Amino acid sequence: MDFELPEELVAIQRTVRTFCEAEVKPHARAWDEAEAFPRELVARLGGLGIMGIAVPEEYGGAGLGALAVATVVEEVARFDGSLALTVASHNGLGTSHIVHFGTEEQRRRYLPALARGEKLAAWALTEPGSGSDAAALRTTAVRRGDRWVLTGTKTFITQGTVAGTYVVLASTDPSRRQHGITAFVLEPGMRGFTQRAIHGKLGMRSSDTAELHLDEVEVPDAQRLGAVGEGFTDTLRILDRGRITIGALAVGLARGALEEALAYAKERRAFGRPIAEFQAIRFMLADMATELAAARLLVQRAALRCEAGLPFAEQASMAKLFASEAAMRATSKAIQIHGGYGYLRDFPVERYLRDAKLCEIGEGTSEVQRMVISREILR
Repeated sequence: MDFELPEELVAIQRTVRTFCEAEVKPHARAWDEAEAFPRELVARLGGLGIMGIAVPEEYGGAGLGALAVATVVEEVARFDGSLALTVASHNGLGTSHIVHFGTEEQRRRYLPALARGEKLAAWALTEPGSGSDAAALRTTAVRRGDRWVLTGTKTFITQGTVAGTYVVLASTDPSRRQHGITAFVLEPGMRGFTQRAIHGKLGMRSSDTAELHLDEVEVPDAQRLGAVGEGFTDTLRILDRGRITIGALAVGLARGALEEALAYAKERRAFGRPIAEFQAIRFMLADMATELAAARLLVQRAALRCEAGLPFAEQASMAKLFASEAAMRATSKAIQIHGGYGYLRDFPVERYLRDAKLCEIGEGTSEVQRMVISREILR
C-alpha cells in the first residue's frame, strides 16, 4: 500500500501551493471582509487548468480523477476556504453532473468553457423548504410539447449569481417524489430566470451564494440532463463525489489552522519561554496533527475507491463527517492557542473556524452522514 501521492499530483500540488501563497494568502482576509467574489483570480485558476481538472481531455480538461480534485481543493483551502468552495462546487457538482450524465452534444456544448474556467457551473438542488429532505423539492418542470416550463425557487446555491451554466433539479412528477425528479441545464438571461445574492453569512463570505427564481422558464427538451425521473438517483451519485471534495476542503482548513498555530506557538512567549514548550499547548497540537492525518487518509481512501469504480458512498460519508468535525476541533484549538489574538481578524484562524462550520452543513449535514454510514454498515 502506497501512501504517497503520484508524482503528477505532487507537481500539481506544488504549483497550486505556490500560486496560492503569492496570489491568495495576501488577499483572503480582504475578500472575506468585503464579501467580494474574486472573479479575476478564479479566471486565473482556470488558466492553470484547475477548473477542469476532472473534465475528460477530449472536452478540454485534464482528465484526472477524484484524488486530484481533493488534492487541489485541500491546497486552496489552506489559504482561503471560500475560494476552495468555488473550486470544489464547480468541479464536484455542476460540471461533474454534465460529465457523468450529459449527452455527447451537451458535453461538447458546455464542458470546454467550464474546463477553461471561462464559465462557472452552479448546481441547484436546495430550496427554502427542502434541505436534508431533498426529495421534498417543490420546483416543477411541466412538459409542453418539446419544451419544459420550470417554476420554483432554489436557495443557498454556490456560484448562484456568477455562473454561466446552471444544473437545476425539478419535479416532473410530484406524485413519485424522488422517482419523479429530473435535471435540466439553464443559462443566465433566460426569460423568467433571475438570481439574488445572499449576504451576511457567518463564513465562506467571499464565495458567491444566491437564491434562484424560476418564473415559467422555458427550456427545450435538449437541455434535459439525464433521463426523465432519474435526476434524484443521479444527484445521489453526484453528492457522493461532492462529499469527497468537502472532506478535502475541511482537511485544508484544519491544516491551515495547525500550521498557523504551530508558527504562533513557536513565536509567542510566556513565563520567559515559547508557549510551544508547554505541555498543554503541545497536546493540543498533537491532537490536531493526528486528526488531520486521519482525515486526509479517509478522504484519499474515498477518492481512490471512486476512481477504481468501487462502491464509495460509505467511505465518502465517513471522510466528510470526520474531516468536517475534525476541522471544527482544529480551528477551535488554533484560536485557543492564539489566546485573545485568535479572536481578532488580524489572524486567519478565526476565519478558518467560521469557514469550517459550513463543512458540517453543506452537501449533507453531519447527521445525514451518520444516517448514510449506519445504513451502509447495517446492510
